[in-house]
Amino acid sequence: MTSTRGGRLIIRNGTLIDGTGSAPVASARIVIEGNRITEVVTAGGEPAAPMEAMPGDREIDAAGGWIMPGLIDGHVHLSSHQGFIPGVPFTSTPEYATLWTARIVAKVLHAGVTGISVPGGKWFVDATVREAVNGGLIEGPRIFCAGRALTPYGGIFDTSNPLTGKGSDDAVGVLCNTVDDYIRETRLQCRRGVDMIKIADSYWGDTQTVSREEISAVVDEAHRRGRKVSIHARGSGSTRDAALAGVDWIFHADLATDDDLDTVAACGVPIMPVFTQCQIITELSETEGFDPKMRDRIKAQLDTNFEAIRRARARGIEILVGTDSGNAAAFHHGRHHGREAEILVREIGMTPMEVLTAFTSRNAKVIGLDGQVGVIAQGMLADVIIWDADPLADITVLQQPERLKAVVKDGRLIDRSSTAGFLPLESEPRRAVPR
Repeated sequence: MTSTRGGRLIIRNGTLIDGTGSAPVASARIVIEGNRITEVVTAGGEPAAPMEAMPGDREIDAAGGWIMPGLIDGHVHLSSHQGFIPGVPFTSTPEYATLWTARIVAKVLHAGVTGISVPGGKWFVDATVREAVNGGLIEGPRIFCAGRALTPYGGIFDTSNPLTGKGSDDAVGVLCNTVDDYIRETRLQCRRGVDMIKIADSYWGDTQTVSREEISAVVDEAHRRGRKVSIHARGSGSTRDAALAGVDWIFHADLATDDDLDTVAACGVPIMPVFTQCQIITELSETEGFDPKMRDRIKAQLDTNFEAIRRARARGIEILVGTDSGNAAAFHHGRHHGREAEILVREIGMTPMEVLTAFTSRNAKVIGLDGQVGVIAQGMLADVIIWDADPLADITVLQQPERLKAVVKDGRLIDRSSTAGFLPLESEPRRAVPR
């Protein structure tokens, strides 16, 4: 659990990477009072002058460590996949999904991820768990979530029986086949209190299943109600139409043409490619549940996506960071959140500093806290992590939670010695369901 808050929390002696893209500064001191950063002292590499101690002060000596804002993973599924536990006969229920989700959110936080955006899940489980975290009932990162993804017949989350047209009760998507359906579902989800509406086009992007008119209807309705809109858009047409409709960010954009990307750039819409889940699939064996033909198909799609995002970056399109952790059993929470950073450096040509900035201050918008988190500066919310190695020298450090010296979320020093008292689970069967 978290430590109780009292007095100031003072972090001293570490090298500061503040999340703005500025050069690192050695021997920094950060002072936290309540849930805000009240002072950041840097002295050109010299130790900060001593400060008068006050009753209740606590200190973290970050000597030899690197201090930075907490990571923000912009594409994490919580309730959309649950493992099967012996003795639990009914796993496709909202009750079980809620228990599972409540169990795993601490794993995310303990990996240095202090904020996540959840683009779709089952029922309104993610919203309930978000409220439990906010209310102090359980420990977890800041959660910015959608309800079920809005998808038509033929969309990625279409689980309908072609004979009846009805989907399964535990589907991650909700079927919408007319403009009225999209508006009605948007209003319903806003009524429940979601932060974001997620639209979902086709699985691979080779067919456009959601029209611009439908996307625009969702955007107009959601924005009027103060909600963000994201879209799963691997295809050319859906990427272009999403930008023209004014969505807040686009996932994937695999098949986007130069003309499509020109439109995205002109509209100022960010892209979150979400490479990690496909990369993991290409590395896993048939014995781990991945058919070779599927791996080959995903590898080809991944290479196409790499090229599209290189062209997007060349146009100045903002690139955001998300991993699809939790999509299926292979994408364990708390394990792969830092993987996207390595891929962006290796395949897209982003610098480590550019990636760290995307992973923090740029990604703040996807949890609704742009200008409030993602940067270590006076007045910001105090989400801070400390590594024992330099992530700028080796970006793979972000994949190694064991190298975290400390995690602070909302001004609280997190006790990572246990995961809220839960016992470890046995390994789960791996089934690839790329989103």
